[in-house]
Amino acid sequence: MKKWFSRLTNGLSTDIGIDLGTANTLVYVKGKGVVINEPTMVAVNHKTGQLVAVGAEAKGMLGRTPSHIEVVRPLVEGVISDFEVTEEMLTYFIGKIRESNRMLMPPRVLVGVPYGITNVEMRAARDAARNAGAREVLLIEEPMAAAIGSKLPVSKAMGNMIIDIGGGTTDIAVISLNGIVTARNLRTAGDHLNADIIAYIRGQFKVLIGERTAEELKIALASIAEDGEMHEVVVRGRDVVTGLPREVAITDADVRHAIGQAIDSIVESVRDVLEETPPEVLADVMQRGIYFSGGGALIPGAARLLEELIGVPVVTVPDPLRAVIRGTGIVLENLDDYADILITNEDELTPQFT
Repeated sequence: MKKWFSRLTNGLSTDIGIDLGTANTLVYVKGKGVVINEPTMVAVNHKTGQLVAVGAEAKGMLGRTPSHIEVVRPLVEGVISDFEVTEEMLTYFIGKIRESNRMLMPPRVLVGVPYGITNVEMRAARDAARNAGAREVLLIEEPMAAAIGSKLPVSKAMGNMIIDIGGGTTDIAVISLNGIVTARNLRTAGDHLNADIIAYIRGQFKVLIGERTAEELKIALASIAEDGEMHEVVVRGRDVVTGLPREVAITDADVRHAIGQAIDSIVESVRDVLEETPPEVLADVMQRGIYFSGGGALIPGAARLLEELIGVPVVTVPDPLRAVIRGTGIVLENLDDYADILITNEDELTPQFT
């Protein structure tokens, strides 16, 4: 009877994995792969209290809305800062998946969260997903998911090191036997680099640019080392002295100077994690190398700089932007094998998988 009911409910529902990132939200559906990859942004009409747009459509409105419409980023530094908007966004995404897959029962949801978040922050992630329509909510730490998505042998008695630079946080972790041996979670990540670029251009050129322009500059010009050629992009902003529109040419050297301090702090944290790693595990890391994922892994020269300063080989994983959601998907497809790496609150029973 129990097996029959399990087969029946599996036909009516499915499992969903969510990489709830500060910059982008990716959704994995069991058996189908990644079906949603949208910016973590929501446009809200303050007159009606209704959502105007979600994801890419909301991002297109950034900086271009009237006063009563605000484009909100409901996650800051990897954790939920606006619970209600996050809940509405997840409701939209989960509802979209249920409709397209004709699910009659609410899905079970696995959510990726940064390493080291508080119980309050974990509860906020659980409650937001549950209120958005999940029948059960499981959590996995993002560095663990990134390591699994990078095909590292996390279940073996072997040191595996991953650096995941996302939009809101940077996770640095050494993993062995399905557990985190030592780790750091930094608030220095993609959004911090954008803010540094905005501050640098305002300070050096007396021009104020928006967040979207800073993101475009980072993607176009960010690099760690000179390649012998000068690259530049013309940006438009507001002159902070006259208040009038103005154009300035920004080079790759300008962006390097802007993000240099943030990169240095990440390198220093990598050193700190290595210093705290037990010798035997450290020997494994030195032999196998450090694996690099997240949007930060796409910055030209970043892996080479780490390798030179740390003295350990650094390997950029394939498709680094999707490492976390790939790992989340692997866990969803093999829940019984990965049950012991999932986060459970002390006041909850360990989830039972059918």
